[in-house]
Amino acid sequence: MVAIPTAYDKIRRMNAVTVNPKIQGGLPCFTGTRVPVTSLFDHLQRGYTVEQFLEDFPTVTRDLIDAVLEMAKSDISKHAEHVTAR
Repeated sequence: MVAIPTAYDKIRRMNAVTVNPKIQGGLPCFTGTRVPVTSLFDHLQRGYTVEQFLEDFPTVTRDLIDAVLEMAKSDISKHAEHVTAR
């Protein structure tokens, strides 16, 4: 069964990331923090768990991480190479 995104889910995703030129040079950061979103993906790429990330960056909440991962998940098809079936 596929979960249908609710209005709350969409609002949560929209509010999960902010860009402010005065914070981290304008890098996208988790809302309310100075933690760049790329830090999460760097941690995951290095094999760290989400729990370890939360320990390293206590100003980031699990809800913010979930929202960012949902954004990445919903955006992936925009970056896929489309091929024709044979």
